[in-house]
Amino acid sequence: MPAAAALTESFEPRARSERATRVFNVVLATLMLIVASPIMLMAAIAVRLSSKGPIFYMQERVGLDRRWTRSHALNERRRQDLGGAPFTIYKFRSMKVDAEVNGQAVWATKDDDRVTRVGKIIRASRIDELPQLFNVLRGDMNVVGPRPERPSIFVRLREQIAEYPVRQRVKPGITGLAQVSNPYDQCLDDVRRKVMYDMEYMRRQSLFEDLRIMLKTVPVMLLRIGGW
Repeated sequence: MPAAAALTESFEPRARSERATRVFNVVLATLMLIVASPIMLMAAIAVRLSSKGPIFYMQERVGLDRRWTRSHALNERRRQDLGGAPFTIYKFRSMKVDAEVNGQAVWATKDDDRVTRVGKIIRASRIDELPQLFNVLRGDMNVVGPRPERPSIFVRLREQIAEYPVRQRVKPGITGLAQVSNPYDQCLDDVRRKVMYDMEYMRRQSLFEDLRIMLKTVPVMLLRIGGW
């Protein structure tokens, strides 16, 4: 068995209490929504006035895969293997309405002409991600974890990167070790590098580690470190 495949089969995230983690994330997301509500209101107004289209952008993403352990696999079946439970993610719209031709998923690039003027600001400061706090309250995501990907892109990436499906063994997050350590993906090598960071986080995941990553997220948002 190839080394990468063997690692994928044997890899297990560090154990943590699901109940304590859930309580922590609900409390944190609620507090963050209260603090960020003025910023979110201004962002919503700016998006609405700057370009035609909806304020929010909703998209299907791949979430937690509970089938990777044998006990879960016996109790959960899916008609289609998407790699994890699908859910709808919420973001402030940062691109033109017709950004994707025929709905085909395309990676964003630096100076992407599909991004609106307001979109450039909210993407660089990561303000566009703030509506995902509602995803945390719904239980789709945690505040910290690997970034969730679209099903069509996920299928391609798991074929090219053996370790990629391992990321779904924990809930996806708004921010994470990979996000604060690297800019947006532009190529396959960028994704490979982020997968390694995601697995490093999963090996040592804890409340302390989540707080450490959230503190590292602040300069990313305020000083635009790691973003465009």
